[in-house]
Amino acid sequence: MKQYQFTGEYECKLDAKGRLKLPTAIIKRIGGDENLKFTINRGFEKHLMLYPNDVWEMKTNEINQLNIYSTQQRQAIRYFYRGATELEMDAAERINLPGSLMEYAGIDKDVVLFAYQNQIEIWAKDKYQEMLDQEPEEFGSIAESIFGGIKHLGNLQDPLS
Repeated sequence: MKQYQFTGEYECKLDAKGRLKLPTAIIKRIGGDENLKFTINRGFEKHLMLYPNDVWEMKTNEINQLNIYSTQQRQAIRYFYRGATELEMDAAERINLPGSLMEYAGIDKDVVLFAYQNQIEIWAKDKYQEMLDQEPEEFGSIAESIFGGIKHLGNLQDPLS
């Protein structure tokens, strides 16, 4: 699987048919024609998740390891797959967002794409702003509680060590 390392926030507008033109920076990260297919589904909050298809395959391999005989895990499987739809980018670099998913996320016309790691969150612009407004003032203390005792995290190193 290709490592995409998406990064950035992109404000976009949907056209009248619910099509989203993907930003050039994201298209460049994806590359070749074989990667112009995506899968979209519901996010953990009221947003959508967009995955290049090879990333989707990796995610489904992970979720398919869950135990269907466990009620909680079975519910997680159902929630993960609800609304999952394959999309193909057209020649104008647009994808057509499914109406039911747009309704779920409260998407009308203005959206924000929040791209990180190998996935892209698609938010209604107003809901994205609401989420940002709920960010804690002390993000530093949250980061410290998560990463404070870690001396080495991947390529990140504590500059004081």
